[in-house]
Amino acid sequence: MAKRLILIRHAKSDWENPSIRDFDRPLNGRGNVNAPEMAQRMISQKIYPELIVSSPALRALTTAKYFAKEWEIDFELIQTDKNIYEADLKTLLNVVNHFDNQHNIIAMFGHNPSFTDFANYLSNVNIYNMPTCSIVMLEFPFEEWNLVSSSTAKILLFDYPKSGED
Repeated sequence: MAKRLILIRHAKSDWENPSIRDFDRPLNGRGNVNAPEMAQRMISQKIYPELIVSSPALRALTTAKYFAKEWEIDFELIQTDKNIYEADLKTLLNVVNHFDNQHNIIAMFGHNPSFTDFANYLSNVNIYNMPTCSIVMLEFPFEEWNLVSSSTAKILLFDYPKSGED
């Protein structure tokens, strides 16, 4: 069975308190609205992951929890991977290449600019920017995650909160 990777950039974060370190920044009001809204869009298209893997940064993990709630996945089942935070392409590829092959659809929550770069690298498409809380779903013609590499995916979905407003 083909593998599907759902890249989800964290929802809009709060920059009001400059004393909070980047890792601990929470979502702002819009982020708290967009995350469940985008999760509902996934559900309306019958897209459900078998596994959620998230950056441990507060804004990414909070976004992952909103999606998990809508998908009815227990928060305890969310895996965090510190390598996703501030990752480069090689690091993200390494994370994906080590996913367990028992999972065919995995949602990964993280950050820009690395997620936009990663989506472009994997698919050979040119997405200018993945806005906050955007979703890129990629499909690979493999049964093993370790075969995922440059230009091996096709994009099945690119959606973001303001996509209906264009």
